[in-house]
Amino acid sequence: MEVKIGVQHAPRELVVETDTSPSDFEAQLSEAVGTGGILAFTDTRGRRIAIAGDKIAYVEIGSGKSGSVGYR
Repeated sequence: MEVKIGVQHAPRELVVETDTSPSDFEAQLSEAVGTGGILAFTDTRGRRIAIAGDKIAYVEIGSGKSGSVGYR
């Protein structure tokens, strides 16, 4: 799935593909934001990403499907 994360005082959002289920990701997100801890997860390329929970401005959880190009 695709996740877009807006970070406070950052001009761009982070766009990451992850194999984590949406419900698991939401649980990790709510815990990190609620406690002021760290949101840490692994993307599809095996990279580890960590973001301070108190610096997260918004999160958009998507399906990861990109738009099609050309005729349908």
